[in-house]
Amino acid sequence: MPAWLPELAASVFATIIAITLHEAAHGYAARALGDDTAERAGRLSLNPIRHVDMVGTILLPGFLLVSQLLTLGRVEAMFGWAKPVPVNFGNLRHPKRDMIWVALAGPGVNLIQ
Repeated sequence: MPAWLPELAASVFATIIAITLHEAAHGYAARALGDDTAERAGRLSLNPIRHVDMVGTILLPGFLLVSQLLTLGRVEAMFGWAKPVPVNFGNLRHPKRDMIWVALAGPGVNLIQ
């Protein structure tokens, strides 16, 4: 077994949790403030599969991982994204104020982690 495999597995696990909670936080905040768009779209979920974007979550990080391991022998940087949770700011009770809370919910959860 390669020496880097346990570290990679731990990093992937932590990233999946962080991405899932980040996206779900946007949806839960929107629902709490009056918008049920994410819930109706089936995206208000802690299931990581619902937040997977084929390019941003699988292809690009996979390419970066393999290319860095083959060229550098280690991973220096990683980049990617998840499928955004749909939010209709017009459904929020106070759209101008509440859209700020919805936007801050994801990064806020990541900071708490």
